[in-house]
Amino acid sequence: MTVHAFRSLLVASVGAFLLFNATPGDARGWLETETAESTVSVSQLSREGQQTYRRIYSGGPFPYEKDGAYFGNRERLLPIEKRGYYREYTVKTRGIRSRGARRIVCGGHVPTRPVACYYTDRHYSEFKRIIDP
Repeated sequence: MTVHAFRSLLVASVGAFLLFNATPGDARGWLETETAESTVSVSQLSREGQQTYRRIYSGGPFPYEKDGAYFGNRERLLPIEKRGYYREYTVKTRGIRSRGARRIVCGGHVPTRPVACYYTDRHYSEFKRIIDP
């Protein structure tokens, strides 16, 4: 077996192991023990973020067509759940006409009663869990 073939087999094996041994709640990049850096309180969100958060719990209205759409979690930065578990919502950015980069992604089976919500201001490249003390 060549070195290249061995490496390919090793990478495939490790990938399969991780895929089939992941349990709900596992996530690459998500901290098992939350720290101040991995969370943000509702009061620390911008005024627009707080407004979006309140709209989620009241069922809207939402200003953007894609608000409430399913979020795929393809990067697996959030805890791994079944397809359709997460929904995304836009946090308006003052001075920008497009949707911008700020989002709140919430998980759960009832959109107005999410189990957990996460905030990103980096267009899904990193998240902080929103805590509501």
